Formats: sequence, C-alpha cells, structure tokens
Amino acid sequence: MTRLRREFALFALGGLIGFVIDGGIAQGLVRMAGWNAYGARAVSFFVAATFTWWWSRHHTFADRESGRDSRSEWLHWIGLMLVGAAFNNGAYVLALHLFPALHAWPAVAVAAGSVSGAAANFLLARAVLFRTVKTTV
Repeated sequence: MTRLRREFALFALGGLIGFVIDGGIAQGLVRMAGWNAYGARAVSFFVAATFTWWWSRHHTFADRESGRDSRSEWLHWIGLMLVGAAFNNGAYVLALHLFPALHAWPAVAVAAGSVSGAAANFLLARAVLFRTVKTTV
C-alpha cells in the first residue's frame, strides 16, 4: 500500500472515530442535557477535533512531522481544521435548515457535515501541518 493510501485510510478511520465522538456528544447533549443542536455541536466539534489531532499525530501521520511542539501543533491543527469546519458546519446547518426534524437527531446532520469537511481536512493536514517526512538517522 502506498504511503498516501495508508495515510488516507488511517485518516478516514480516525475521522470515523471522530464522527462517533462528535455525533455522540452532540446527540447526548441534546437528548440528555436539553441543549440546542447548535451549542451541542460547538462542544462536540472541539472534542472530536482534539481527538483527531491526537490520532493523526500518532497514527495517520506517524511517519511525518510538523516541526512543532505538541501544544503549538495542536493549536495549528485546530486552526487548519476550522477551514474544514467551514465546509463541515455549513453542511450541518444546511441539513438542519432543509430537514427541521433533524433538530431532534443532530447526529444525522453531523454525518452530512463530516463527509463534506473530510477531504479539505486531509489535504490541509498533510500539505500544511504534517508536510515533512521523518528521516531516520
């Protein structure tokens, strides 16, 4: 398997886990804590993005480096993921707008958003943050 395919597969797996975290937290906050779907998504996205940074750092891009310490790398990751989040959250809001019944089931709208932001997130992470292949000395 080529490095690009391997990275994409691992990124997709991390994204799937991130989706479960994102959708689960959003759904839980709406159903169990009475939050609205928008506020719940703000929290769920932040937690899921933190997980996907950790996953990408240790699995997806383990053969690459950012040249940054952990804190700086995490901050850069969050910044880059906000670009993907524009696509992600745009699709989420559009789904909620077009299908009002999804206000009670925000995990479905999270899925629509996750798919739309995934490609942008992968390209940004690989090309901007984890762009340098680690060398063995």
